Amino acid sequence: MAYVIENTRIGVQPIGVTSTVKNHPLGDIVTAYDPVYGAGEFIYLPGAANTVVGSVVLYGPDDFATTLLAANDIGSVAVAMSINVASSYGWYQIQGKAVVKAGTVADNGNVYSTASAGTVDDAVVAGDRVKNAKFASADGTPSTGLAECEISRPFVDDAVAA
Repeated sequence: MAYVIENTRIGVQPIGVTSTVKNHPLGDIVTAYDPVYGAGEFIYLPGAANTVVGSVVLYGPDDFATTLLAANDIGSVAVAMSINVASSYGWYQIQGKAVVKAGTVADNGNVYSTASAGTVDDAVVAGDRVKNAKFASADGTPSTGLAECEISRPFVDDAVAA
């Protein structure tokens, strides 16, 4: 993924780069374009332990802290664009066609959090559906352990109703 930020400011941290220096205010949102995946929106957040490209995270809009998404979580969801571990900063996708860590999934399936932190699946688990997200490919696209997912400011609420 070669996203290029629109209306680039001088010194902007590239989408796929992790930094140990906070280069932007936490919660800063930019629009970027990739020739394969199109336009997307990205939010600047701190990293979390064990984050890899495609990890799905939960973040808080009050302090912007991130954790790998897990079963029974409640809050805003984003997708890591870099190996953004603890004590580092990077961009997370919140809108557009994202590439996520996924189990065995089918195209057009609903997205659910799993017991495997940071990984999503299409297996129905009451209360764990990621709203405003659906798979846009089966697993293995673009590579093993990943799937394409269409997202629009996704969130989880732990509600039992799908």
